[in-house]
Amino acid sequence: MAKKPAAAKKAGEKKPYRVVKKRSGRYMVIKKKGKYVNGEEKVKILLAEGLIKAMKPKAKPAAAE
Repeated sequence: MAKKPAAAKKAGEKKPYRVVKKRSGRYMVIKKKGKYVNGEEKVKILLAEGLIKAMKPKAKPAAAE
């Protein structure tokens, strides 16, 4: 039988958390105690690691009158 591929690939490790790259290409951040990090805290960690780029809000078009 063929071996099954690993569910997630490690992208890097730091002291208070662990960053894991999933097969879908997205990242998950796990704290030391096994709790998942989400929201703004996750975005800050991934930006600091250089794994994602900051998105700039689109400029609103000027209202034509």
